[in-house]
Amino acid sequence: MWHRLAILVGVIIFGLAASLQAADVGLIKIDGAIGPATATYISRAIDAAAERKNACLVVELDTPGGLVTSTEDIVHRFYESKVPIVVYVAPAPARAASAGAFITMAADIAAMAPFTRIGAAHPVEIGASGEAEKTDDVMKKKMENDTASLAESIARKRGRNAEWARSAVIESASITAEKALELKVIDLIAKDLPDLLKQIDGRKVGEQTLHTAGAAAVEIPMNAREMFLQLFLRPEMMFILMLVVIYGIIGELSSPGAILPGVAGVIALVLVLYMSTTLPINAAGLALISLAVLFFLADVYAPTHGVLTFGGIIAFFLGALMLFDRNDPAFGLSLAYIIPGTVLTAGFFVFVVAAGVRAQFLPVRSGHETMLGKTVPALARIDSAGGKVFVEGEYWNATSDVPIEAGQMVEIVSMTGLSLKVKPKQP
Repeated sequence: MWHRLAILVGVIIFGLAASLQAADVGLIKIDGAIGPATATYISRAIDAAAERKNACLVVELDTPGGLVTSTEDIVHRFYESKVPIVVYVAPAPARAASAGAFITMAADIAAMAPFTRIGAAHPVEIGASGEAEKTDDVMKKKMENDTASLAESIARKRGRNAEWARSAVIESASITAEKALELKVIDLIAKDLPDLLKQIDGRKVGEQTLHTAGAAAVEIPMNAREMFLQLFLRPEMMFILMLVVIYGIIGELSSPGAILPGVAGVIALVLVLYMSTTLPINAAGLALISLAVLFFLADVYAPTHGVLTFGGIIAFFLGALMLFDRNDPAFGLSLAYIIPGTVLTAGFFVFVVAAGVRAQFLPVRSGHETMLGKTVPALARIDSAGGKVFVEGEYWNATSDVPIEAGQMVEIVSMTGLSLKVKPKQP
């Protein structure tokens, strides 16, 4: 009897130990700008972690910032998640700048590695001048206040430093991990992932108590679609596709019948229109690029000794510079793309398009029309009744209003059917 009781107690103890054993932890790594692909990836990872019954989902973060709309989507998914969310800014010298600061503060547990940083969440806008500048300043202030309110609401919901959160937007405040812990912006500093899991073990998130000490971190990788969108929805890719649109459509118009350039240009145009609904585009930059294309085309049809071409180069460079905000490291277009793109576009219009357009206005260089104006010797006497000449490897009937003797040089002036009309060629 005592033997059976001992076995029963052992089974119960083993069951209790198994129930308290650390479950696997979901892990995703975000490295780069925050955009629609990132929001989709994080949302899917939260669902996957819940389905696997992971103890929590760790988001290892290193970002310069990103789109506000995508950030808000991520924050909402954090709020709705049934799985505790742990954002870990790592490894050093990783940063949670701009949108990354909102995401970090929105987590159930916010952690950072030593020598990392968080903050600088001020929205960056391109200014104008005059009355437009005043209007732009008003809109800028509204956006600034709205973003600051978002940061403050996130911090208050998670019990973090709301005053600092607001200053991160208004004053572009940026602090180290150590300072963030001191100001209660984050919950802890962990030197690596095992240390993080050890420190959060036993913490309560809502009604759940985390058991993560010694847990295995199972990474949830991006799927093919998310990887494609992460690569595709970038300013660099959109800029390249815009060049394809310009080269393809203009190339087809300047050399009708090529087909392939036109098809590539139209496909690229559809992709650019799709990307323009997601990426932050400046209308002034787009207008300058369009103006540059008009300048290039005008100089091809009505040469102005390079004046319009030079103006087009300047307009294209400035348009590409303004197309995306270079002050925002998340979605800025670097000079490494702008300068080669400008040179390549100028060369395309100067050499390729100009040659194609001018070739359409050249005289006909094939067929019977090429015989007009040629000088050949008369094979026999030529008069109004007829005669013979030898042109381009063939014998032709020829007539002339003025009698021409055999061997005399004649000039072809017209052609009717298979008969040529000639006249004496003056010495």
